[in-house]
Amino acid sequence: MELIHGKTALITGASSGIGRAFALEIASQGGSLILTARSEDKLQELARQIRRQYNVSVTVIPADLAKPGAANELMDAVYAAKLQVDLLVNNAGVGKWTDFLDEPLGSYEAMITLNITSLMALTYLVLPQMLASGQGGIINVASTGAFQPCPYIATYCATKAFVLSFSEALHGEYQHRGIRITALCPGNTDTGFQAEAQANTDGMRADSPETVARQGLKALTQNRSYTIVGTDNYAQALLPRLLPRKTVINIVASMMSRKIKKATLQPA
Repeated sequence: MELIHGKTALITGASSGIGRAFALEIASQGGSLILTARSEDKLQELARQIRRQYNVSVTVIPADLAKPGAANELMDAVYAAKLQVDLLVNNAGVGKWTDFLDEPLGSYEAMITLNITSLMALTYLVLPQMLASGQGGIINVASTGAFQPCPYIATYCATKAFVLSFSEALHGEYQHRGIRITALCPGNTDTGFQAEAQANTDGMRADSPETVARQGLKALTQNRSYTIVGTDNYAQALLPRLLPRKTVINIVASMMSRKIKKATLQPA
């Protein structure tokens, strides 16, 4: 099954970082694009670049998926434009490294809406069209933080644990019906996420967004239920399976308590 060439991909959080890398990689393989994020200016600039460089169709639909109902509004706009989504990349997400009570409740509610509710809703809304055509692909961007409880980034990692479990479960439901669903689990990646999350990643190795995007598409092509980017990240993700959960929690708490910064969340 051809997953990219001649197909149309909807990418959330496409204005920068991993989402932007997905857009460029998919376009380079002959795929058309529907790009969404909050920043229309950045999306339009990226769209112009891609059209010039790869001569593929690019549609820009700005949306703030941290707002309730935004996923439905986005898909209404997609269908109004008479577009079909053959590949969905649920990349948009936000996190925060902080003491749990140092953030207002509304910040966590926006995070859950973006990281979980909108991701689930978009998956729900594109699947019928994919099933009707007998093929399709969905990449849900999770995190290595999905594999264990993470003190000081508790809500973020809990949302990514949902993404991992949700994606693997749907992989089991739909892989025999022509739909490939993969959870992409990167570790520290060289994007704007760290600054927005007020994350202190000094001394931590970082993968490039391009590496993450390529590995995500490779895993989808191989029909894998999940993939972890980086051998060291894979080893880290295995740790909770080898040690008692309380030990893992204590290790992560000790590590993260030295890295958090104080700041207020600004959902993206």
